[in-house]
Amino acid sequence: MADEQTQDTQNLDANQASQDSGEELAARVQVLEEQLAGAQDQALRVAADLQNVRRRAEQDVEKAHKFALERFAGDLLPIIDSLERGLELSNPDDENIRPMREGIELTLKMFQDTLKRYQLETLDPHGEPFNAEHHQAMAMQESADVEPNSVLKVFQKGYLLNGRLLRPAMVVVSKTPAPVSPSIDEQA
Repeated sequence: MADEQTQDTQNLDANQASQDSGEELAARVQVLEEQLAGAQDQALRVAADLQNVRRRAEQDVEKAHKFALERFAGDLLPIIDSLERGLELSNPDDENIRPMREGIELTLKMFQDTLKRYQLETLDPHGEPFNAEHHQAMAMQESADVEPNSVLKVFQKGYLLNGRLLRPAMVVVSKTPAPVSPSIDEQA
């Protein structure tokens, strides 16, 4: 009987040890599963961050290509302004300067065509409504002929490079004329 009790005790101890190792194994499996889930989550975050960095880098390269000419184009604008002013100030009917005027017109056209090829657009808003995003108001002038806040005169054309403002157009904007007060007839 003592042998049976010893045998039963040993079986109980073995069962207990087996249960303890099973519980330890289950706990360890649970810890490893949690670590795996954390590692998978971290891997997804790293992949998302990498994708965001790649997308930002592509956008930066695209912007660099689009706007690399911005400073150079800005430096060319005063030359275009001078050619346009030369045409405005020269008399088209004067036979003595006709060849020079034609040369200026051809040079200006070549300049404008070249700028268009590089997505530089001219803003000449004469008669259009005033747009604070693209126009810079230099003065206001009363006018009954056009609607208020319309561009009456363009001092200097503006330019857009790939849709982004390079230089605003400098303009005179219309305003409503002040009401005329009736004059009093003193002789009445």
